[in-house]
Amino acid sequence: MNVQDMSDEELFTAARKELFTAVVGDAMDKMKLLHQFLPAKVQPLKSDMLLIGRAMTVLEADTFEETPSFTNNPILKKPFGLMLEALDDLKKNEVYICTGASDHYALIGEIMMTRAKKLGAAGAVVNGYSRDTHGLLDLDMPIFSYGNYAQDQGPRGRVIDFRVPIEIEGVRINPGDIVIGDVDGVCVVPKEHEKEVFERAFEKARGERKVLKAVQDGMSAVDAWNTYGIM
Repeated sequence: MNVQDMSDEELFTAARKELFTAVVGDAMDKMKLLHQFLPAKVQPLKSDMLLIGRAMTVLEADTFEETPSFTNNPILKKPFGLMLEALDDLKKNEVYICTGASDHYALIGEIMMTRAKKLGAAGAVVNGYSRDTHGLLDLDMPIFSYGNYAQDQGPRGRVIDFRVPIEIEGVRINPGDIVIGDVDGVCVVPKEHEKEVFERAFEKARGERKVLKAVQDGMSAVDAWNTYGIM
């Protein structure tokens, strides 16, 4: 089936079988989308985790009291701000992707991701730490973070908005963009370019398999490049 005709479910299933972040990133490079990878420190909790889904963007901010005595922003009076509402708003195949906070506390944990899994979410990516690591691993859900750190966001951060544009170190993420992650990192495919990106990525992945077989059979790197234009 042509990518143009695929539903999200069909595209994501095919991508899980054939694609990986390197070929998706290469496809975007050819389209001059050169700044689509999140920082290298955002890594999966396990090396075999593969994540693909649509971004449900979450904006966090640091706070400095569990219950502020005075604030001009009523969101800051709510425990965790809008985090609970953001979780409950997750849809099937969406990725909880959060940024905006310092790296002094964890942005997701086991109970949060249990709720996300119940709603059919694809996984989570945070520009910071995760906690409850054993519980997260037991969920068998793709989680990408800086690593493990137990300090809680409760008195330190609030979700101040969700389903809004966010940026992670210069990478713009809009609600509905496609997020794909594996052991080599996480990249973001802008919604307006997704059909062409995935067409190119499938083509390159299939081409790379031919090149690999040729090199395994003894073809030189120069001949492989001259024959296939892929390396």
